[in-house]
Amino acid sequence: MPDSRLVWSERSGLTPAADRRPDEPAVVDSWLVAEGRVRDLPLHGQRFLRACADLVPELPPATVHRFLEAVRLWLPPRGRWFPRIEAYGGPEPRLALWARTAPASGAGEVRLWIPPDPDPRTRPAVKGPDLRVLAALRERAKAVGADDAVLYESGGTVLETAHSALVWWRGDELCVPDAGLTVLPSVTRTHLERLAECWRFAVRQEKADLSELPGLETWTLNALHGLRPVRAWIGADGRPAPAKVTARAADWRRAVRHRAVLPAFNLWELPCAH
Repeated sequence: MPDSRLVWSERSGLTPAADRRPDEPAVVDSWLVAEGRVRDLPLHGQRFLRACADLVPELPPATVHRFLEAVRLWLPPRGRWFPRIEAYGGPEPRLALWARTAPASGAGEVRLWIPPDPDPRTRPAVKGPDLRVLAALRERAKAVGADDAVLYESGGTVLETAHSALVWWRGDELCVPDAGLTVLPSVTRTHLERLAECWRFAVRQEKADLSELPGLETWTLNALHGLRPVRAWIGADGRPAPAKVTARAADWRRAVRHRAVLPAFNLWELPCAH
């Protein structure tokens, strides 16, 4: 059923959850399913496995693999869905699937709010522990007319947003956060970097200061919306400023949306199609 939670067990597989208000999960992951097709499904599974090994070690990797296979078989062949897989720790660790329908497609561009304080997350490299903090940040962003909030280090180095990866351009170089920075491993950013390689564009890792981004073409990336160019920046004082947007974004947005979108029969263990 849409928007229902299913718990998983070795004996019964995926069955409806009795508790409609579960505890906060330790690890989550999600992706878009559109008419039975998923982009980079193996990478989502691999990210979930790594996060479970880190935060819920009481769940054996083989158990998580079997859960992922059950989820793969569940994926609907019709409609638009945004399922979320969840891992819970504690004395009774468990795995669950939130069978969510996908929200309506939003605008193709985003407005980003620059909060007055740096990144508040406690576990920035894992999707799950800071869900409440990030949701609160996005609500604050919406209150000032933005779609999402920028996350940055105390010194001003840009990381990502509350719900998306960030990339930017310097001329014909695609720039991404330096590998030494602590950001969530982004499946969509990996997809974009592979596309850049195919199109013979250089990918440059760097530490960019927050003050630089309004003057650079900047994009957000996530599994639900794909690639969206930043069209405006809203400062901590609530004042908006225009962003740099070029025609380049449209071509890359279409390519990210359609390239290597595979039927959901792909095995989790296989590498993403290049």
